[in-house]
Amino acid sequence: MTALAVPDRQYKRISLTPTSGALGMEVTGVDLSEPLDDGLFAEIEQAFHDNLVLVFRDQKIEPKHQLTFTHRFGPSEEHPLGSRRGLDDYPDVMVLENRPGKLGPRNDFWHSDISFGEVPPALSMLHAIEVSPGVADTMFCNMYKAYEELSDTLRNFLDGLDAEHNAETLVTEVPSRVRVSEVPPGVVHPVVRTHPKTGRKALYVNPYYTSHFIGMTKAESAPILEYLYAQATRHENIYRHKWRVGDVLLWDNRANMHYAVRDYDESQPRFMHRTTAAGERPY
Repeated sequence: MTALAVPDRQYKRISLTPTSGALGMEVTGVDLSEPLDDGLFAEIEQAFHDNLVLVFRDQKIEPKHQLTFTHRFGPSEEHPLGSRRGLDDYPDVMVLENRPGKLGPRNDFWHSDISFGEVPPALSMLHAIEVSPGVADTMFCNMYKAYEELSDTLRNFLDGLDAEHNAETLVTEVPSRVRVSEVPPGVVHPVVRTHPKTGRKALYVNPYYTSHFIGMTKAESAPILEYLYAQATRHENIYRHKWRVGDVLLWDNRANMHYAVRDYDESQPRFMHRTTAAGERPY
């Protein structure tokens, strides 16, 4: 079964160049340090919903500009477990840093940001301030396609399932300001969620935060989940972003997973600002 096609859009204010065959567009004609009128933002928002990942190159923005842009999609949020520090003046702007004496936390696993939350973020945004060329790419996969290309029988089976998501692995493996005893209880989300803006269905499971299907044991759930992860992360379903200074990249947590490649050490500097926009309870 082939993925459902997204209708062609007519854009008058922005230009789009595909970043891969699976998902993603590079956007030109936008300066994120300047106010965006409603017409221009409407085109950006539509491109985002159609393509899941947007890349804006050569942006010269400050934290206030990043927050202003984030707020057009929804209220910004701090990390719920405090595993990333925020800026003193802008606590909603999280700092991702790698430098000598400070190796950045691991993020080399496929996941959807904070899926262990009752109401996970809709969107994440990264601004690259310093990068080391050739390393630390970020990969994205299209969870619409991962679902739509399953057999009818498997899709019908998954449509009726829920799964538990929890943060146990995050807290035990990633340096955090919280104690393990403060880890929130697991939450239950549908295995297939409906995107509130597009109406399309996407797989909503990931190998880092998803524990098991409700009503099934972890042992019973594991082979099905592993198959779904393999389906989602096929080479043909991935966009691999190579970072440049000035990149602003935003992705839709409701319909993709991402993976930060860890092919660097502390001698290769990396400094980024991340923001997230609040989402909706998955359904």
